[in-house]
Amino acid sequence: MTKRSALLNQDIESIVGAALREDIGSGDKTVSLLRADFIEAGVISREDAILCGTAWFDEVFRQVTPDIEINWRHSDGDAIISGGLLCTLYGPVTGLLVGERTALNFLQTLSATATATNQCVKAVAHTDCRILDTRKTIPGLRIAQKYAVVCGGGVNHRSGLFDAILIKENHISVIGSIGGAVVMARERYPDMFVEVEVENLRELEEAVDSAPDRILLDNFSVDQLSTACRLNCGRCQLEASGNISLENIAEVAETGVNYISTGSITKNIRAIDLSLCIRR
Repeated sequence: MTKRSALLNQDIESIVGAALREDIGSGDKTVSLLRADFIEAGVISREDAILCGTAWFDEVFRQVTPDIEINWRHSDGDAIISGGLLCTLYGPVTGLLVGERTALNFLQTLSATATATNQCVKAVAHTDCRILDTRKTIPGLRIAQKYAVVCGGGVNHRSGLFDAILIKENHISVIGSIGGAVVMARERYPDMFVEVEVENLRELEEAVDSAPDRILLDNFSVDQLSTACRLNCGRCQLEASGNISLENIAEVAETGVNYISTGSITKNIRAIDLSLCIRR
């Protein structure tokens, strides 16, 4: 996925609009008590992180009012430090307070995904292994979180069920064999990326013989991953997945697999602590 693609821009406008409708409803009753005086505010990080989500943040305030000016000190993908000023805002206090929570929700969530990804990327940096995301994303934030993965130094897996073929246990059970499933996929979609999931070394050998583009090694032990790399001899890309954590990810990468995929970078995240403070 390229940063800030046309599809991404469309998604930003749409998802921000939905989030604002959810929060504002018929109008912010508390803000209605205030005068629309122009003030300055700043966003502060309360912890070290990788920044992501500036476009979503900007779009929130663009949709709330055109009278807010935002000046960023950092860009998506930058490392930020605890206590650091991320951006300043200037505009009517009513607009700033209406958009505050929604804007921070996007920024802290996407920064969380970028940060979690970057931690994994750093852990395997001494190897040639790359970190992949999965489809285990927050509903409605698929495109946004995959963008955040790239900002954190990771690589995108398929976007959804439509842009690559991943043949898993239940597909194989219905079709009858790994080889038959790969042949069917190649005949039906000759230009599409084909991946096969296997659960043991016997299935791996069958999968290698069928020559998919990549083989996903599901819940293999470190020893099994090392054996799989020897058996494969570089014929197919190998992806390790299942029970991956920061504690074991380096050991998994050192087995020689090409990729490690983990849902934790998108679904097990903890929002980065950010605050929007009015500056007087």
